[in-house]
Amino acid sequence: EPKSKAAFGSVGRRIPYRILHVINQDGKSLGNMHRAEALKLMDQHDLKLVLLRENVEPPVYRLMTGQQIHEEQLKRAEKKKTSAKPGVVQKELSFSSAIAKNDLETKTKQIAQWIDKKYHVKVTIRQAK
Repeated sequence: EPKSKAAFGSVGRRIPYRILHVINQDGKSLGNMHRAEALKLMDQHDLKLVLLRENVEPPVYRLMTGQQIHEEQLKRAEKKKTSAKPGVVQKELSFSSAIAKNDLETKTKQIAQWIDKKYHVKVTIRQAK
């Protein structure tokens, strides 16, 4: 049984499907093929098979170089970071590493209140000079 949410990345040889739709590194469709053919193609061209879409029949895999995989992961991370969820409030708190004990306790209580309200909390600690 394949994982329901596979993370983007190199799949390698652990492919749970027998028939795959394969796309080459240039984005051209190579059509449907058996898993063994796809693995042979992967080895011949020194590429990696990456799962793109598994909710279609047959699942779509793409042959990619390590550089292409890295660039795609960076794009997805940036997109995830920039897409703020509607209705989610993010609070940010910044303080020095030389903060007094009472101030730290006050800010800790504030953070706890924000978390209770289901806010996303970002804490930044600056190094004291």
